[in-house]
Amino acid sequence: MSAKRTEEIAVAVDTEQLIKDTAKKLFFGEGRFNATTQEIADAAGVNRTLINYYFRSRDNLFNTVFEEAQKQEHDRTEKIVFGDGSLYDKISQYLDVILEQSKEFPYLEIYMVTQMNQGCVYKDPETMNRMLDKFYLQVALEMDKGYITKMRPEQFVLNFISLCSFPVSMRPLLQETMGFSQESYDRLLEERKEIILDMLFTRKINE
Repeated sequence: MSAKRTEEIAVAVDTEQLIKDTAKKLFFGEGRFNATTQEIADAAGVNRTLINYYFRSRDNLFNTVFEEAQKQEHDRTEKIVFGDGSLYDKISQYLDVILEQSKEFPYLEIYMVTQMNQGCVYKDPETMNRMLDKFYLQVALEMDKGYITKMRPEQFVLNFISLCSFPVSMRPLLQETMGFSQESYDRLLEERKEIILDMLFTRKINE
């Protein structure tokens, strides 16, 4: 392959990624789910025809961005669950990821919930079942050691998800009704990590 052709491919890849990154920011960072092809092109600083060239339509671009976001979240969760470390460490890692993501893309969780209700979600049931089995087992073992209040592992997961996801998925409404600025709500979320860990665990597993 010639050097010129290699350069052309690199430029094409960079342009395609720029369009996806810009669309993701508009859709999930600003909540502009109905952003037009022209608005995306303007924000990316490219010609609108390039969006049609790479993605054929605005809907295809949206679906591509959403599916990649779902898979990225799934892969990160899988890496944490099957990684080394205590349950406390894994939940701490997950909180770092999800709370940081919520700052950059506050509308992503909202859209995922609406798409899930329509059956449009990234599906890998085999891996999901293995993750749940691994997580439930680790939860049960820590309950036996006295680090977590005894309950069904499923209840522990519901508590964890509720404490973590509700302030993230409801961010636009809560931020508005509670009178928080973007920055002050970010700080509120940062404070939640230790609060959630203290509520889930009777004491740190590595103490």
